Amino acid sequence: MSKPTAVDFSELSARDRILHTAHDLFYAEGLRATGIDRIIAEAGVTKVTFYRHFPSKNDLILTYLELRHAQWMAWFTDALTRHGGADKGAQALPPAMKEWFRGKALGDFRGCAFLNGVSEMGPAMPDVVAATRQHKQEMTDAIEALLPASGPRKRTAEALATAVDGAIVQAQYSGDPAPALRALQFIVDQVTPRA
Repeated sequence: MSKPTAVDFSELSARDRILHTAHDLFYAEGLRATGIDRIIAEAGVTKVTFYRHFPSKNDLILTYLELRHAQWMAWFTDALTRHGGADKGAQALPPAMKEWFRGKALGDFRGCAFLNGVSEMGPAMPDVVAATRQHKQEMTDAIEALLPASGPRKRTAEALATAVDGAIVQAQYSGDPAPALRALQFIVDQVTPRA
């Protein structure tokens, strides 16, 4: 498992090595498929150290989702700004998503960590569902900030967020992000035509 280039594991505390190792493994291979023993081995810590920082796998999963949320939202808001922000409105969405789908942001694309987590854990872990709701609300808020103030601004942002989620899922299962990006661009064009 390759470590992300942005993180120098030799400089991290044991807790952060565990967390970043779990991040990479959970995102690449799934929450259920990734065992604690593998995380411990790849992080280079003992079981005692692991359980001192994370009393259970569920605690680690929730901390992973907090980290993923912070990283993804920082990337997303930056990408929207780089692609025109409020000046371009919703037109900033397709090129931002293209970066992620093509693996040019946040490492290899494997879909939405939150949607994947809900699919895997569902009602067995309601905290994952709650973290997903919060993440998706903040994503919707970032999209809403792109739109001009108007009566349907909130509903438009919710519709666009749903379109983004659909594009994420399609890009993940199809293996080719181009159709998902074309569909997203079509939807965005219906809402905010290109200048």
